[in-house]
Amino acid sequence: MRQLVIGIAGGTGSGKTSVTNRILERLHATENVVVIQHDSYYRDLSAYKGKTPDQINFDHPDSLETSLLEDHIKELRCGKPVEQPMYNFNTHSRMKETRHLESKQIIIVEGILIFASEELRKLFDIKIFIDTDADERLLRRLKRDIIERGRSIESVMNQYVATVKPMHLEFVEPSKRYADIIIPRGSENLVGIEMVVVRIEALLNSLK
Repeated sequence: MRQLVIGIAGGTGSGKTSVTNRILERLHATENVVVIQHDSYYRDLSAYKGKTPDQINFDHPDSLETSLLEDHIKELRCGKPVEQPMYNFNTHSRMKETRHLESKQIIIVEGILIFASEELRKLFDIKIFIDTDADERLLRRLKRDIIERGRSIESVMNQYVATVKPMHLEFVEPSKRYADIIIPRGSENLVGIEMVVVRIEALLNSLK
């Protein structure tokens, strides 16, 4: 059986993971799914030739090793396991450990910039964009970066103004036009999620 590859994009804090979890709950298929985070493919700090984190635009597509993600998706589609990088957001570096991923029937890829790459878009059978209000996304990012990544409010806000918002407008928002399905309000939109689940089930049946 050929694998089904689903891309879930949206701005920072849009609720991509929450939507993924809602979809999996409705499908009752957690054991047949592998979820990949584009964030895991951030380039190591050493790739920036001495630049400090405050000098790096982590919201630009070039900050991610998307070609490696593409290779991994292709490998998984061939039924082969891969070793996904693990990224430490506190040190801005890749960890020595990797995450072993086995190929599953459904492959879900999450990330803010996954539709900005034409080559990556070609690998998705379904492209979903989570469209959430900008203020709500900012509040979620503040909470995540302060609690989970040990950032200060000032540093989060400075980064948002300097790179997050400009890169969202330049790359993320325009990539919405490539989506097959747009879900407003994220995981709160149960009707939208139900429509996605129906489509996924139909595609899975066609692949049998």
